[in-house]
Amino acid sequence: MPKEHSVLPRPRLDLDPDAPHVADYFHYADLLTDDERAQLRRVREFLAAEVAPVVDEAWQRDEFPQQLIKGFAALDLAGAGYADPPARRLFLGFLHAEICRIDPSVNSFYGVHTGLAMGSIFAGGTPEQRERWLPPMARMEQIGAFGLTEPHGGSDVAGGMETTATRDGDEWVLDGEKRWIGNATFADLIVIWARDTDPEAKGAVRGFVVERGTPGLTTTKIEGKTSLRIVQSADILLDQVRVPESHRLSGGTGTFADAGTVLQRTRANASWGAVGVQMAAYELALSYSKEREQFGRPIAGFQLMQDLLVKMLGNVSASLGMAVRNSQLLDEGRGSDAHSSLVKEFCASRMRETVAWSRQLVGGNGVIVANGIARYFSDAEAMFSFEGTREMNTLIVGKNVTGHSAFVR
Repeated sequence: MPKEHSVLPRPRLDLDPDAPHVADYFHYADLLTDDERAQLRRVREFLAAEVAPVVDEAWQRDEFPQQLIKGFAALDLAGAGYADPPARRLFLGFLHAEICRIDPSVNSFYGVHTGLAMGSIFAGGTPEQRERWLPPMARMEQIGAFGLTEPHGGSDVAGGMETTATRDGDEWVLDGEKRWIGNATFADLIVIWARDTDPEAKGAVRGFVVERGTPGLTTTKIEGKTSLRIVQSADILLDQVRVPESHRLSGGTGTFADAGTVLQRTRANASWGAVGVQMAAYELALSYSKEREQFGRPIAGFQLMQDLLVKMLGNVSASLGMAVRNSQLLDEGRGSDAHSSLVKEFCASRMRETVAWSRQLVGGNGVIVANGIARYFSDAEAMFSFEGTREMNTLIVGKNVTGHSAFVR
């Protein structure tokens, strides 16, 4: 008989919905109410039963598991942030951390839909538009996407936006391109931001809801990504796309300020996503260190391995603490763009360190997708850049603390 291969230990996450996360070293989850903890327990059950078993294969296949939408809908949480009263930002933060702890791509899908797309309609829509689109989106019967970034416009997309919107009677004609638009390959509704060509508008950027199947709208999947592969990112071409005036988001300021409101919210959520990735990376490394033996004993007993683990735990704890406090300030109405930018910059930077140390501890086994860490390591690279790069967030905070803008136009 052929000799069998040795069975090596695999890093594992604890998927018990009742077990406290070992990465929550200072017990921040105790700040949640009993009802919020019960809701998160349902989320953890769903993630363990339906998401965790499929994400490795989906990541390698570069596909989004469409069956997960039904499971997310059953949780009945997609509209929680827009209810009356809305769910606490603290609870929603923990929700994003839980999802990201299992898979960052799935959290990105959920965040684009609930945060960027639904958030745009909530912030910029009229009462009639909210009533038309938000309920079916909350039930996840219609999935949303958010079309802001362009091929030539990332950090300066607001000032350099090339996509145009031209009024023609009771319609608007949209022309241009968007890039890196998550969910766009299958979204039912895409919020498109475009510059008004009317000279009297003075370059105002406006939001429009474009329905799938609208003539002139083309979405093309971006192939060959090495990060967030489950996210179906797309290039969007808008060629004389006509939308009625009723599809222009005109209930807020009617300008890019509405998008700014949304981005502040989602930037805070992105910080929680970075926390979730760090929790997973730390927990995977910790579990592996207790089972992997070298020199006759588990590597958990070596000083250098403990040093890595403690540095990871410090990063997770500091990031979690900042994310919690930022959410509390937002719940109190005292949070600012600068607060969210500082937290995003800090958490994303610490995440990059944490996933690298986790991969280092697991060694060569850390580059195998089935061992988990490789997926988080790769996905962290995209998360480090989206929702505001580190450099742009430092400029937002720098302007706030010094009173001097370092932005260059």
